[in-house]
Amino acid sequence: MTEITPTESAVQPASAPRRRRHKRGAAIRNDRSVLRGIGLVVLWLFVALNIGWMVWMVIQAFRDTRSILSDPWGLPTSFDPINFVTAWTVGDFATATLNSVVTTTVSSVLTVAVAAPAAYYLSRVDNKLTQSLTMYFVLGLGIPAQVILIPLFVMLNQVYLTDSLIGLNLVYIGVSMPFTVFLLTAFFRSLPLEMEEAAALDGTTAFGTFWRITLPLAKGGIVTAFVLQVISHWNETLLALTLMQSTENYTLPVALISFIQQQTYSGADWGGLFAGLCIVVIPMLIIYLWLGRRLTEGLTLGMGK
Repeated sequence: MTEITPTESAVQPASAPRRRRHKRGAAIRNDRSVLRGIGLVVLWLFVALNIGWMVWMVIQAFRDTRSILSDPWGLPTSFDPINFVTAWTVGDFATATLNSVVTTTVSSVLTVAVAAPAAYYLSRVDNKLTQSLTMYFVLGLGIPAQVILIPLFVMLNQVYLTDSLIGLNLVYIGVSMPFTVFLLTAFFRSLPLEMEEAAALDGTTAFGTFWRITLPLAKGGIVTAFVLQVISHWNETLLALTLMQSTENYTLPVALISFIQQQTYSGADWGGLFAGLCIVVIPMLIIYLWLGRRLTEGLTLGMGK
């Protein structure tokens, strides 16, 4: 009969909990791996669904209404751009595209131009005033546009800017400021201070440091904020639909809604409708594919601190 020495009897009870913890840790890791695999499958299914929807939308833009209704999953017999011509002329998408380009460019540039110095100041100065201002911008993120829609209309109507692209630009800039300042503040805080301190020792002013040192370093964050504002302003519908009454001031989303309303009385033109959707969606898709990696890197770096 084997005798168990005191040393062995002391080692066995101590090693048993370690084995149980190891098994429990392995089980948790396996569960996480399974959940991650399921999440990846669901994510790629969602991506495939969206890509398939985009391809189907472009295909239907080259078909007429009768063929779409008879065979929704069919292919076009030719790539005749007549539907795009119809949307461009009958739906007045030409004027709406120009309005969207001007409004989106002006409002996005001015939003970033105003938000960048404010975010830089809030990221470099820490006192009660800057803390209160930062909280003020953070609170602005939680205010939905539907809540301020009527006050905005009343205020703009008093200064005769309700049916004006200038008024729409001012609204877009004001609504976009909280998120842009919040994003750029986090990005500026992630930048090193050594180069700014060296510039200050050389006698550079605060504005010179911001313009010559910080802005070139923050190019990724600036581009990220600008692209996000371009996408947001290009696709914005509620404010433009409320504030714009004249057809010559319509932006693309409002012109698309007006085009759909026209079809209620003149008959549905599904090919022209899909062509209009392509005119609205494809430019932003091209911009995102072009700057997608820089956009992702800017968001990652900006949210790092």
